[in-house]
Amino acid sequence: MNWTTIIDPPVASDWDAFVESVGGHLLQSYAWGQFKADYGWRARRIALAEGDGLLAAAQVLVRPLPGGRSLGYIPRGPVTARPDEARLWDGLLEAIHAVAGEERAIFLRLEPDAAEEQLDVHLFTERGFRQVSATIQPRTTLWVDLDSDENKLLARMKPKTRYNIRLAERQGVRVRLGTAEDFPAFHRLLEITGRRDGFGVRPQGYYIRAWRLFAPEGRCRMFIAEYEGQLLAGLMAFAFGRRAWYLYGASADEQRQRMPNYLLQWEAMRWAKGRGCALYDLWGIPDEVGRSGEPPDFAQRREGLWGVYRFKRGFGGRVVRHSPAFDYVYSPLWYTLLLNVAPRLRATTRGLWEGW
Repeated sequence: MNWTTIIDPPVASDWDAFVESVGGHLLQSYAWGQFKADYGWRARRIALAEGDGLLAAAQVLVRPLPGGRSLGYIPRGPVTARPDEARLWDGLLEAIHAVAGEERAIFLRLEPDAAEEQLDVHLFTERGFRQVSATIQPRTTLWVDLDSDENKLLARMKPKTRYNIRLAERQGVRVRLGTAEDFPAFHRLLEITGRRDGFGVRPQGYYIRAWRLFAPEGRCRMFIAEYEGQLLAGLMAFAFGRRAWYLYGASADEQRQRMPNYLLQWEAMRWAKGRGCALYDLWGIPDEVGRSGEPPDFAQRREGLWGVYRFKRGFGGRVVRHSPAFDYVYSPLWYTLLLNVAPRLRATTRGLWEGW
């Protein structure tokens, strides 16, 4: 087979059209690379083309390290039109390794966009990758299928979730689309939620930048839940191709009895369905659920993501556990130092991944 290798193709629309056509992930979109370029990463895009069309592609995010070295990361990729064609994988990975060499990468981490049971790990281990347990993106999530009418979507939810959606409406909660002027208030809610639930919050500009990159193409919406003019909750949902993702959300400490978060998620799902999405990804639940199923004491758990899980499970999604991650090591000594030996370097590496 003859194909052309294209490094850093300049046309965003061509890249996105291909990634969308093969069901690729938001994190492989052109704009996601632009987004991460503002926060310490550099996007390198590699594609194989045949004639006027692309066959396979990978967006590699490069993080510079001291001493002129770097690490590479392929989030939820690569993507290919012919996933069963071994020679195509060989050609794409050869081009990826060449770019990694240009970047003096210590290693490359790859997180495929595939469910655990659907991926043959030998696809990568037979090509020199090592399987690793740590992943940067959530390993287990909930997917809500949007392929039914709204009444059927509601019917698949837990009764309490349906009740809370309707309760929010009866209690006077209203949901509207957010604008640029809403970001200061939304960010204050994020800070409140972060303190309450124990997660880190980015500077306000981080969320504004994501919105400005994705909203003009209709790929991001901010939803605001209010009661009598008081901001109660907000979320940012993203869409790419036939999938949508709930990435950022926050709520106030007051008026929680009005259940604004339930109505907010429902309106985001309705938006995603209206723009043609077949799936809504609730983005992250405890991995224990994916590994061994829902534990009998989940209702009593308070640590980690268990409170989030109890909320998300009510929307009738199915549990999906993603495949493991894979590392390709270019410099074994530095890789060992970076990940296994030097505590300060390990802390530095965690900080690098926290760019997400």
